[in-house]
Amino acid sequence: MDIALNYIETGEGFPLVLLHGNGEDHTYFKRQMEPFSQRYRVIALDTRGHGGSPRGSAPFTLDQFAGDLKEFLDRKGITRCHLLGFSDGGNIALLFALKYPQYVEKLVLNGANLRPSGVKLSTQLPIVAGWCACGVCGLFSRQAKANWEMLNLMVTQPHIKPQELGRLTIPTLVIAGENDMILEKHTRLIAASLPNSKLVILPGDHFVARRNWEAFNPVVLEFLE
Repeated sequence: MDIALNYIETGEGFPLVLLHGNGEDHTYFKRQMEPFSQRYRVIALDTRGHGGSPRGSAPFTLDQFAGDLKEFLDRKGITRCHLLGFSDGGNIALLFALKYPQYVEKLVLNGANLRPSGVKLSTQLPIVAGWCACGVCGLFSRQAKANWEMLNLMVTQPHIKPQELGRLTIPTLVIAGENDMILEKHTRLIAASLPNSKLVILPGDHFVARRNWEAFNPVVLEFLE
């Protein structure tokens, strides 16, 4: 790997790895770290180019981030873990589980999507507009180019076919908010396409883990147990 990922770690026992969403960092999970660490060795990562993790020179894609995760786990000597991903972190977790299922004991997908069209238009259209604007400004501004690269993840990725999920037999919790920015029918498609999944829709929006952690945390812990 051309970079070392930034992370925080707390607790002991079986590893539970947390992956944040687009433009965020490990602090997204501040409501999960303490309660989860009572039962698990919790590791919250900063994805490449997010938080304290350098951008590096490798491609800025979800597939690359999944590869980064494998290298991180290998460096830490972790051969098996629970994996929880939120939003783009959920997409990375899903890509990782499809590529390296032997690493994952249980999978939690929170607000994930298989393709950009899984996002509600009311959310996606402003993102596309910002992506176009940053694409132009990026010719003159390094910061605009960095912003374009971040938005590009949401505009052009991921591209996972529902039928690909049929070969993923890992126990998976698919969890989202009632008013999520991911279309509910899309979330239900993900759950229906996974042969060993449980679907939970909680009161709240896309950021249900942060804003309704009182409901989110017990559901996750019960599933992992």
